[in-house]
Amino acid sequence: MAHPDWQEAWRAALYGPLGFFARGSRPADHFRTSPLVGPELAEAVVELLDRVDVALDRPNPLDFVDVGAGGGELAAQVFALGKRFRGRLRVRAVELVRPSLPAGVEWSRELPDQVTGLVIAHEWLDSLPCQVVQMHENRVREVHVSPDGTESLGSVVSSQWLDAWWPLSVEGQRAEIGATRDAAWADLVARVAAGAALAVDYGHFAAARPFAGTLTGYRAGRQVTPVPDGSCDITAHVAWDAVAAATGPCELLTQREALAALGIANAPPAAGLAAQDPLGWLAGAGRASRVAELRDPAGLGGFHWLLCPRSAPIRLVRA
Repeated sequence: MAHPDWQEAWRAALYGPLGFFARGSRPADHFRTSPLVGPELAEAVVELLDRVDVALDRPNPLDFVDVGAGGGELAAQVFALGKRFRGRLRVRAVELVRPSLPAGVEWSRELPDQVTGLVIAHEWLDSLPCQVVQMHENRVREVHVSPDGTESLGSVVSSQWLDAWWPLSVEGQRAEIGATRDAAWADLVARVAAGAALAVDYGHFAAARPFAGTLTGYRAGRQVTPVPDGSCDITAHVAWDAVAAATGPCELLTQREALAALGIANAPPAAGLAAQDPLGWLAGAGRASRVAELRDPAGLGGFHWLLCPRSAPIRLVRA
């Protein structure tokens, strides 16, 4: 019996009728993401949304769309912090299964046709299935996989994307062909009539592609061998240079740089505050710790933010 290639198996394992996400599994149950650290990521996003709002001359409604919303944490936090927009803010979470959302936050399984405001894809691209290939006997071959995770090599692959962005030349070298992700990102950006699209994810660049690729799994808080049986999240890092080239001019920063540009700093509270206001000191110390985690270059701070403006001069780093 022939087994499917990784792209087909990956899609079924995440999005099929019995797939990981289709069953309602939440990222929070399996790995830590920036919205789960605390409200500080949402504060940065609202600051960016405010810049979008000003650049668009305060439209009504002002859209905020969270694509791949998971448990809805970021959408709910942005909605709670959105009072400054005086009732013009329309928040939508896009996810296969409806998460627990506060009243006033919309939910959809489908991408919006048009956005006037900000659309964010937070750890969405890494979950989009792509073809996995391996160099074997001087040929690039697709990798097939059985339901228990056993792999085998299939037919020879010819890929313009691979030639341009991740050429293989050494026996055993592997790659994930990111053409499907580039196309998905370009499509999402094109849905923004006015405003900006923001992708936040982990990834790599041509100068340092991982030899064995990045395909992996997560289950119950642990990184595990990816098995396409619906029991774990399956993910692979984003080829950021390829994604960035799929649209017009964009701004690409690390999360550490982006948060600093949006005013999120991890300055600890003044030492004297502990005696004067112990609760205030504890709150300040907790915030500083959360921001430090979000900006840690060896962790979440090493994520990248790709901001693509549409019809307005919107930037993370002010000129």
